[in-house]
Amino acid sequence: MRGVAAAALAAAVAVPLLRKKLKLPAAVTTAAVVSGPPALAVLRPRTRTRDAALYVLQMWAFLHCKDLPADDLDELRARVRITYPAKADLAIGAGELPTVRLQQALEGLGRNNPLDRTLSWVHWMWFFEPHGSLLWILKKHPERFPKSARQMSGVYDLGCAVYATVPTAPPWWAAENGYADPRVRRIMQEVGKEQWGPAWDHLYGFLGGNPWAAMPSLHFAASLMAAILLTEAGPVEGALGWAYAGALGFALVYLGEHYVIDLVAGAALVVLVRKGEQLAEPLADAVSASLQRLEEIANADTIGHRPGLPRLGA
Repeated sequence: MRGVAAAALAAAVAVPLLRKKLKLPAAVTTAAVVSGPPALAVLRPRTRTRDAALYVLQMWAFLHCKDLPADDLDELRARVRITYPAKADLAIGAGELPTVRLQQALEGLGRNNPLDRTLSWVHWMWFFEPHGSLLWILKKHPERFPKSARQMSGVYDLGCAVYATVPTAPPWWAAENGYADPRVRRIMQEVGKEQWGPAWDHLYGFLGGNPWAAMPSLHFAASLMAAILLTEAGPVEGALGWAYAGALGFALVYLGEHYVIDLVAGAALVVLVRKGEQLAEPLADAVSASLQRLEEIANADTIGHRPGLPRLGA
């Protein structure tokens, strides 16, 4: 059993790195990365480090599955939805895109002004904030971590599924390609090139593999979920989480990265995950119990000493 789990764990790490060279089908890559977290749960007894590693493997799977549809850009481009979010935002903005309203209202500050740079950094910090929030919960409130990590993972996983089935263009792409108001600027791109220089194209190429992963906004959804989970952990943490989510929401629209309707859909996704937790919890507990039994079998020779952590989820 240890050998099978170790092989699955190795495949979860190696297959995404080799898939393009070996021309592996998307289904093979998906199956490999999805097997990583349960393989580790079976292979290693539970500790805080293993809990954190399970979440890292979950995000490793998301990172690669999100970009799998972009392997065939022509096929993905044929399915991309472009106009419906712009129409929704025109209604929200009373005939003008909220992004255009914000950018026009603040254009007197000039290009690459302190506000543009600050909001761009707020956007870039998103790559750390939701995960840092969970790390804080793991350190200070470990009994809350399994459920918190499960809900955050649910946000990413469901969002990834929507990206694959209903690819949707963001406002900056629609504007650049003649489908939306050409006055929409992608301010983050302007700031990024100035701040990062030649490294910007490499950074963006690594993090932005799928240009049509916009609806719902996982930027806003993950930060909103982090704010909720931090609020449950403590009032100070919650206040910081809500402050960041609010600043990010404003930044995403102002910078031209997302429509307002993308943010609304992201909030709805969080509500769905939170409400669905009660329905999913029995199944999650059953899967967890099965993995714990396999873990005990696989680690029968070392099971005498167990870390003092509640067994709330594999």
